[in-house]
Amino acid sequence: MKKIIVGVFLLGTIYSVNAQKISLGKAVDVVSKGSKALTFTNEDAIKLSKESVDYMDKNNAIAGPKDPYTVRLNKLFGKHKTQDGLNLNYKVYKVKDINAFACADGSVRVFSSLMDIMTDDELLAVIGHEIGHVKNQDTKDAIKSAYLKAAALDAASSASSSVATLNDSQVGKMANEFLDASHSKKQESEADTYSYDFMKANKYNVVGAYTAFKKLALLSEGSTQSGFQKMFNSHPDSEKRAQAIKKKAEKDGLWKDPGAVTLPTAKLTK
Repeated sequence: MKKIIVGVFLLGTIYSVNAQKISLGKAVDVVSKGSKALTFTNEDAIKLSKESVDYMDKNNAIAGPKDPYTVRLNKLFGKHKTQDGLNLNYKVYKVKDINAFACADGSVRVFSSLMDIMTDDELLAVIGHEIGHVKNQDTKDAIKSAYLKAAALDAASSASSSVATLNDSQVGKMANEFLDASHSKKQESEADTYSYDFMKANKYNVVGAYTAFKKLALLSEGSTQSGFQKMFNSHPDSEKRAQAIKKKAEKDGLWKDPGAVTLPTAKLTK
């Protein structure tokens, strides 16, 4: 999901037609020195998350209401705009990065290239995972870290206990840092469990979570120096996460062998 289940990975030309790489505008390259005095509330997380998402929305191509990507996403998740006490809004970025993320303000953004390789059940699992990060307040930690780096707080400004207003360039930097944020293995595992429970409670096919991870495992194969693998050095292995889902499904009597899992050779969103 960065990470929302999938992080960012350039899949290749087969999925990049009519899509662009995720854009974050002209964000300054600054380094944070942190702020021990900062009091960071849920309200701060929501405010800064909205600023980051608004910035990304302005800098990326968004699928329109009649676009096949939007139609498909609304069909899948239209009934989950209110989920587990969260008010959610969904949009599709027409970009070639494979990713999805959710923020503390309830914004869920799904990348078109993810929708090109994932079935409906797999997308439900992926987005459920991202909602889990919000529900578990993992995204609050991520946006706080992104804010501190974007603000480049020094010793003087760190004396303030409140969140400062960022300029447009800093908001862009914050959005970039948020997308690059990594969750801990524990946080990822808990979001996986949330996704599985979400699928089970709504009577979706929980095996979709398994096959989604199997596809991510396929994407990560190859050189150990690949960008995809380096992004997941601090995360549980996709294959292991797939097997953990399988064990849950077997225990619950919900396992159905999907057979060999392969990456599609054509877009799944028509």
